Amino acid sequence: MKVKGFLKDVTGASRVTKRRQAAYEAASSSPKAYDPIGDTARALHPGIISLTVESVKEAGLSAKTIRLSSDHLPYFMAGQFMTVILSIDGSRVSRPYSISSAPYETRGDHPYIEITVKKLKEDGFISEYLYDNAKAGDVYEGEVGLGEFHYDPIRDGKHILALAGGSGITPFLSMAREIRFGKLDVDLTILYGSVDSKDITLKEELEKCLCEKVRVVHVLSGDDPEWTGERGFLNAELIKKYAKEDTSYFVCGPEAMVKFLKGEFLKLDIPKRRIRYDVPGQPKDISLSEGYPAEKKKDVYELKVCQGIKETVVPARADESLAVALERAGLKIHTACRSGSCGVCRIKVLEGEYYVNPENDGRRRADKDFGYVHSCSTYPLSDMSIRINI
Repeated sequence: MKVKGFLKDVTGASRVTKRRQAAYEAASSSPKAYDPIGDTARALHPGIISLTVESVKEAGLSAKTIRLSSDHLPYFMAGQFMTVILSIDGSRVSRPYSISSAPYETRGDHPYIEITVKKLKEDGFISEYLYDNAKAGDVYEGEVGLGEFHYDPIRDGKHILALAGGSGITPFLSMAREIRFGKLDVDLTILYGSVDSKDITLKEELEKCLCEKVRVVHVLSGDDPEWTGERGFLNAELIKKYAKEDTSYFVCGPEAMVKFLKGEFLKLDIPKRRIRYDVPGQPKDISLSEGYPAEKKKDVYELKVCQGIKETVVPARADESLAVALERAGLKIHTACRSGSCGVCRIKVLEGEYYVNPENDGRRRADKDFGYVHSCSTYPLSDMSIRINI
């Protein structure tokens, strides 16, 4: 920094202010149409976009891969998720799905993005609806490139040990494809837990990604007499066997698998900063969560929803989140992770008692102090009054 002298230095701010004011006064009253920074931001993060189903193909005995295209597909990082927004029986609903295609596939002459859904009744009606009804030509809405579940060279080791179960393989397939194409410089070992060798989701797609930097180890928990590979559940013994010196651990799979693995990591004394979990989604049964009053599980309350000067009263079940109650009533609520992490569905509680699942409570301290909640992880315990965005 150049020192010009005491008086010139201490009066520098006022000189800058005067020049800025002179520039304001000399500027045109008509705004400039060219906004390079804004244009770049909008291209990378366009928000909700229109998505057209190009194709639907089998990805296993109970899974399908849905390929989507758009006029402009925004960039994302391998491992991130997208939301799919659709209308079902008059309700506008959205759910997050990890992206199974690779970022490089959103470029070129025929860009596309893919998600893979499994038909699991206990996993909610959205996946079942998509599995049964999605067809070429359907148009949905969606938001692409969300979440922190991706490789970061500053944060993560040069070797990723991925632990997957069921449809939790999708973000790791995206990573494997990006590595295989030469766009992601990291070593990836996937431990993929399945029940039966005949029902391994995306098995053929994974085999196409095998290379020096990508390894897939299938682990079966079912009784398959012809299987000669790893058996049992993903556990501390397997983690230790396939880990390397500089390893980060990425976990994506069913709720029960994730809870089990948290205990297995403790046995190995692995630093928490080395372990990454994908967004968990909403619990299958909230009454089993810590501190939830199970006696209220079957109660139904009145939820008064304030939007500007408009007030609407809708029913809200104690075993379903406020986000689900709003969707069932046909009220528009913007959601993303559905796990209480991102804060997109943040709302203000005006009155009433509620429960927030401690494992899905991603609120800031100020939000807790001033009565804000994430509607996807908040459950009514009495009649309530809330304020949501118009």
